[in-house]
Amino acid sequence: MAAIKEAKFMQFVQPEAGYGKNNGESVTITRVGNVTVPTSSALVEGVRISEDNVSLSTQAITVSENGRAIPYTSLALDLASFDLKNAIQRKLRDQLKLSLDIAAATAFKAGQVLAIPEALSTTTFDTDGTASTAAASNLNMYHVESIRDYMFSTLNIDPYMGDDYMCVLITKAKRGLLRDPQWQDWKKYTDPGAKFNGEIGRVENIRFVETNHTSALSDSAGTGSVLGEAVFFGADPVRMAVAQDPELRAKESEDYGRSKGVAWYGVYGFGQIWSDSATAGEARVVYLTSS
Repeated sequence: MAAIKEAKFMQFVQPEAGYGKNNGESVTITRVGNVTVPTSSALVEGVRISEDNVSLSTQAITVSENGRAIPYTSLALDLASFDLKNAIQRKLRDQLKLSLDIAAATAFKAGQVLAIPEALSTTTFDTDGTASTAAASNLNMYHVESIRDYMFSTLNIDPYMGDDYMCVLITKAKRGLLRDPQWQDWKKYTDPGAKFNGEIGRVENIRFVETNHTSALSDSAGTGSVLGEAVFFGADPVRMAVAQDPELRAKESEDYGRSKGVAWYGVYGFGQIWSDSATAGEARVVYLTSS
């Protein structure tokens, strides 16, 4: 069996509760914005309490049919020296796994906040969903520090778990971090086995997950393909709406049983909760990329 790429994004996606069959082609999620915090909340006797408004908005996730099939014949089954049907089903499950990973990654990358490593010690943030400049450096400790500070101090993103954010990064981005002397000097004393094990470890309250799935994250972005992409995120970044859970289906036999086939099929869609916002308290994802 040929090996497949690592699929890492689905573990960070939450299903949208309350949505399923017979609920239309999309689900609308209601989002609650922040309330303005006054400079002073002190009251004056005889003066009414000031009133504030809660801002409500919505985000729709549209589902669609998805699927692929592999046909085969009864003659192929009769002549095969191994379990052909089982092999076909296994490769379809592999294909489904990678297809879901690509769809989830696309949702993670659909936000407004982008980070671009313009130089070894420069991180540029774009907040309109479009990268305006080309990366001239791979990921390093400086960029991790600046992204963490931007997520915490500017965007006020809630941590994904405990006090930690998460990052899914392509192998090239991981290698850029592990080759940074600052990371090496730090880990030399705090975690000497990290390099031996090929683990980034917990850095700046960020936990890293590596993928080699280049259809989900690019390993050739920026000037001279210098950059490996990554996404940094906090709590509740992406939801999945499911009308029909992905499943394997057998083709109804044709030509008196001579024509057969197996397919995977599902009706679903992915959406980033605040994909249209770069406002503090709303945006949940920072996408490391390049023009």
